[in-house]
Formats: sequence, C-alpha cells, structure tokens
Amino acid sequence: MPNKRDIQHRVVTTLQRRVGNPILRRLPSQPLLETVGRVSGQPRITPIGGRRTGNEFWLVSEFGQRSQYIRNINANNQVRLRLHGRWHTGTAHLLPDDDARARLLTLPKGNSTAVRLVGTDLLTVRIDLDN
Repeated sequence: MPNKRDIQHRVVTTLQRRVGNPILRRLPSQPLLETVGRVSGQPRITPIGGRRTGNEFWLVSEFGQRSQYIRNINANNQVRLRLHGRWHTGTAHLLPDDDARARLLTLPKGNSTAVRLVGTDLLTVRIDLDN
C-alpha cells in the first residue's frame, strides 16, 4: 500500500509534467535545466527555480533522488542551464550533506515556498557554470 509521501510524489509530478512544465518551458524568464536522459540519451528539459551566485547556480530538488532530472545528473552531470534567455554549460553536483531547508532561505521566495510545501526529500544541487 502506498504511503502519503508516495501519493504526494505521484500527484505533484503528474501535475508538473502535464500542466506546469509545458507552460513554464515557454516563459522566457523561466530558468530551464537540460540534462541528458540516462536511458534515451536525449535532451530532457525541466523548469527549475534557484539563484545564480557568481559562476554557480543553486537549486533544491523537492523529491531528491526520486526526481528524474536528479537521476539523469547521477548518470551524467554535464548540464545546460537557460538563464534570462541565454544557455550556459555546467557541471551539476548533488549535495546531500547541505541543509536544503536552510538553502531554500537563500533562494527566490516563491519557488522556495512551493518546494517546501510539496517536497518530501529535499536535495541541494549546485551547478558550476563554465561561462
């Protein structure tokens, strides 16, 4: 029998895939993360929230290792990130020892609030940008 966290994960990810992500991908100001599919080898684009600090971009995944883009990063940590309409290449680092709740306090408030509300397994990600 599925537990509350499994049901929450299923409901939120279904809404994200079918409603939120298709809309957000089209917004020019929305940061996008492009990973390489671990099975298909095809580019996979995910709308994300976070903040650039110098040559780093910080974000918190609401479902941690259960997120498909996190699984893709585990297989290949070379990513692209669209910020303000411009694509950047970088290397993603998963930081399970970072305090994700504290990290959310340093990131944009709207996205951080949503991540805290729906997230079940928070995981910090730092992307070191090449350019």
